[in-house]
Amino acid sequence: MPKKMTTVFFCSECGYESSKWMGQCPACKSWNTFTEENISKQTAKSTAGKKSALASEVVKLSEVSVRENDRLETGIEELDRVLGGGIVPGSLTLVGGDPGIGKSTLLLQVCHKLSSKGVSVLYVSGEESKIQIKLRADRIGAFGDNMSLLCETDLDLISDTISKNKPSVVVIDSIQTMYSESISSAPGSVSQVRETTAVLLQLAKGMGISIFIVGHVTKDGAVAGPRVLEHMVDTVLYFEGERHAMYRVLRGVKNRFGSTDEIGVFEMHREGLTEVKNPSEYMLDGRPEDASGSVVTCSMEGTRPLLFEIQALVCRTNFGMPRRQAGGCDYNRVNLLMAVLEKRCGLKMGDCDAYVNITGGMKISEPAIDLGIVLAVVSSFRNKAISPKLIAFGEVGLSGEVRSVSMAKQRVTEAAKLGFEVCIVPASCAAECKKVEGIEVIGVANVTDAIDKVC
Repeated sequence: MPKKMTTVFFCSECGYESSKWMGQCPACKSWNTFTEENISKQTAKSTAGKKSALASEVVKLSEVSVRENDRLETGIEELDRVLGGGIVPGSLTLVGGDPGIGKSTLLLQVCHKLSSKGVSVLYVSGEESKIQIKLRADRIGAFGDNMSLLCETDLDLISDTISKNKPSVVVIDSIQTMYSESISSAPGSVSQVRETTAVLLQLAKGMGISIFIVGHVTKDGAVAGPRVLEHMVDTVLYFEGERHAMYRVLRGVKNRFGSTDEIGVFEMHREGLTEVKNPSEYMLDGRPEDASGSVVTCSMEGTRPLLFEIQALVCRTNFGMPRRQAGGCDYNRVNLLMAVLEKRCGLKMGDCDAYVNITGGMKISEPAIDLGIVLAVVSSFRNKAISPKLIAFGEVGLSGEVRSVSMAKQRVTEAAKLGFEVCIVPASCAAECKKVEGIEVIGVANVTDAIDKVC
């Protein structure tokens, strides 16, 4: 007797299920997110509902022992920093990023480091053959007997293999290619992704296996599939950067075992990804000398101060409406800061095109770079170069005041290490920052004071 097919609608954002199409999801309130899928009645018997291999029991919280040294270090310091100190046993980590950005390469390097230390690793690929993986692995280095490969997309076979071999670390590349026979919809659909992740989560928690899953991203940059996917996993990492550029930034979006403010910086080579130990020095390499519109500022990424160059180009427009463009920073924030300059400083830039760019391809949203943007714009507008040994940071308010920022002393200390001689900081942070030796600290209360001292 043939299986009876049923049409079900799923919300692509949260995974909400409905028997009919809806314009707005009643769960997450998103519009036009419902997708149609055909499923069979046996879908109700979800593999996620099977009994765990390890029986659950009630224990007292005081009897649960936790040791931070149980973390497994990958041997890649930048990745360990983002993970919070290493891989937590039994954790489920989602790695997302644009096609060709280096997700598979990074995880293959992790497998190489771990297997060389005697850790058993299983690499499951649903997109590449064993020969393709071998060719890429040869560029990274020689792998030992602790590294195993499985080219399969059937979730049941993968689950049985993991339960039989019991590796310490498993890599699933990618979650959108895996499918379960109990779900009649196509691989990559909402129900398939949700079901596959639930089974992998059960394996990770029940057997204490650390699992990494690779997720495809949409054109908007979010992980494809239901939003519930990010809620189910323990850690969500995004690999950012231009596909044809050499740098890569690994950023933690969610982390149950550490901070989400940390970033890891890598550089792409033929042999794979290389760690960038000092991102500030890397970002400032090749700075122009005696060029107007160039200022160095500082942003905090977790506990790491990151110095980079802000460039601005302001010129008279040839059209009726001036053009404004921002790269690496918020476009609306640039417009706001230019309005502050016109209103509070009397600089008439209403008939000027303005282009602001953060070099190195970094994307920064911290308000502490406001003062750097302001000084770069004014420097280009007046065509006056700023000293290459000067650095400035601070948040700018609508009244033109320069507000304090967090961890100001750490920023100044990093600037002093890299040879900067003058640092423009908010006046409220000046007393603390002047304790740093080897650099002159100047406190400013508003943008007018900063402009007078610099430009």
